[in-house]
Amino acid sequence: MVLRSLEQRLERLVEGMFARAFRTGLQPVEVGRRLIRELDTNRSLDVSGRSIGPNRFTVKLASEDFTKFSAIRESLIGELSTSVREHAQSERLLFLGRVVVELVEDAQLTVGMFRVHSSFDETTAAAAPPAYLELPEGQRVELGTRIATIGRLPESDVVLADPNASRHHAELHPDGDTYLLVDLGSTNGSKINGERANRRLLADGDELTFGILTLVFHQL
Repeated sequence: MVLRSLEQRLERLVEGMFARAFRTGLQPVEVGRRLIRELDTNRSLDVSGRSIGPNRFTVKLASEDFTKFSAIRESLIGELSTSVREHAQSERLLFLGRVVVELVEDAQLTVGMFRVHSSFDETTAAAAPPAYLELPEGQRVELGTRIATIGRLPESDVVLADPNASRHHAELHPDGDTYLLVDLGSTNGSKINGERANRRLLADGDELTFGILTLVFHQL
């Protein structure tokens, strides 16, 4: 499903004024498929035993292909990054930092050839989007570059004073231009806008319910 969505978006991206340029040779969708394969092939486990995927992808292109791709560079990078995050969500993979896709020129490659190198890069977490959680009493909890913990434990970033909540209830992970809610197998589960959610990307204004408490996610 994610791969098909990727193919459709990239096909739309090269329609119209760019259609002629991409009539032959290397196609953006080929790069997209390779990134998904690279993500699947290089998944690993972190120190807590959670599945993680590489978050930095360097795509080396032949000079002629690099020039051709430059016409849609920013849009293409955005689509590729989104697809990587969506596939990771469907596979229950976490990232150590923000997903970054780079297109670089490699004069040693011939037209149609390309190489992809992936790596785990924690430094990209510094670019986490500004956001906060609004608590029921109106207080704010700022979200930063690291994972935010939610639960009954007093050392949690968001302490839930509710016996219906679990000690380790959920986490919020910086993910691209938003955050990913991850339920930690809590007793009563987590909800987003009233619907049960184990892993889901957040949007501005989403209401997050843990036990009987509801928090509101805001992006600045």
